[in-house]
Amino acid sequence: MSATAAATHLHKCTDATVTPVKTTIHFSITDKVGALDDCLAAIKAMHISLTRIESRPSKTADWDYDFFVDFNAVDADQVRQVAKSLEPLAKHVHIVGTGGGAGGSVDLPESVPWFPRKMIDLDTFADKVLEMGEELDSDHPGAKDAAYRARRAEITKIAKTYKTGQPIPNVDYTNVEVETWAAVFEKLTTMFPSHACREHQHVFPLLIQNCGYGPHQIPQLEVVSKFLKDCTGFTLRPVMGLLTSRDFLNGLAFRVFHSTQYIRHHSKPLYTPEPDVCHELLGHVPLFANPDFADFSQEIGLASLGASDEDIERLATIYWFTVEFGICRQGDHVRAYGAGLLSSFGELEYCLSDKPEIRPFEPAKVAQQKYPITEYQPVYFVAESFKDAQMRVREFANSLNRPFSVRYNAYTESIEILDSKEKVIRYAQGIKTDMLTLVDALEKLAS
Repeated sequence: MSATAAATHLHKCTDATVTPVKTTIHFSITDKVGALDDCLAAIKAMHISLTRIESRPSKTADWDYDFFVDFNAVDADQVRQVAKSLEPLAKHVHIVGTGGGAGGSVDLPESVPWFPRKMIDLDTFADKVLEMGEELDSDHPGAKDAAYRARRAEITKIAKTYKTGQPIPNVDYTNVEVETWAAVFEKLTTMFPSHACREHQHVFPLLIQNCGYGPHQIPQLEVVSKFLKDCTGFTLRPVMGLLTSRDFLNGLAFRVFHSTQYIRHHSKPLYTPEPDVCHELLGHVPLFANPDFADFSQEIGLASLGASDEDIERLATIYWFTVEFGICRQGDHVRAYGAGLLSSFGELEYCLSDKPEIRPFEPAKVAQQKYPITEYQPVYFVAESFKDAQMRVREFANSLNRPFSVRYNAYTESIEILDSKEKVIRYAQGIKTDMLTLVDALEKLAS
């Protein structure tokens, strides 16, 4: 796979359109007759229709209820007016996020760009693909192949209609598609023992055993997703093509990886200008079954929630030099763990030679590094371990300009915003419970 292919996971959105303004406002109310009706009436009086409203018990000590309301505003001024109208009627009114139709943010100082709070919010990304997918650039090997283009359109319909919680429909791959997969599979698997990191090599036999990996069939995303879920809680979600960097990284916060299902053109089986099922299944999937790598990937995703456009670009660059083109030190050797390397036999060989420059992984410096997308990388950053890289990314995330912290609640598959003392205390209580369990386990092991 070329650098261009990996870049499509991290496309920088340039569409400046910001209307309608997708907005989420959070507020708390006391349990009394008519309290919610008053708040909704205030919003309705401004001729605004809500697209969603959800409620949950408040985490304060006052037995309040928290509400999140989503709506499309005309502009930032209308968002401010809605928040101001709620202040006399509710407690803790916060503009959780605002965002334009292309994933950009609105110039609203007290707010942050909109971000998904529940797993089901990822459904809104389905029709926000920027390019590739059904449409192909003129230099794509299959651009002039009408049958190939029609086949791509057929496969991408799965992603377009897929909803959270549904099983991923299987693709009945053709003989030509399987032959293309086989050419890639057989070439790369001869290189993995000497070039791939030990974590990749450890998982790959399990994928052969449990997910149907092999040269004679293309594994189905649903089977692979269930395997990953059992290993680390990561799941796959079909995608039509290119997402914005913000949307793609936001998905990682939920331990969701957006994966293509179509395959490269058969005329050039060892080349693709975009991610395809070979890149996803051979490069990305094995590492998502590793707990430390899964934690590291989610750390980047969590840092992206509500981040500014500038910080998204920094995080996308870190993603580029790690999850796509990362190398790591293992004993006396350096091995590849980035999917862009593990799915490209040419760059996999090149990255471990004496030709490129090797630098230590320091997120603040990595985030500023420019990179080419149509040729091999002149610079790679070597991580000491996935756990060390995770902690470094967490430290970097803490330096970003975001007025709150977030955590992923795996029980509810939702993002919790830690923006009040009560929420932090509740979070700490959960950690205390986990610590008691840990101490008990250690005592039993010691006895």
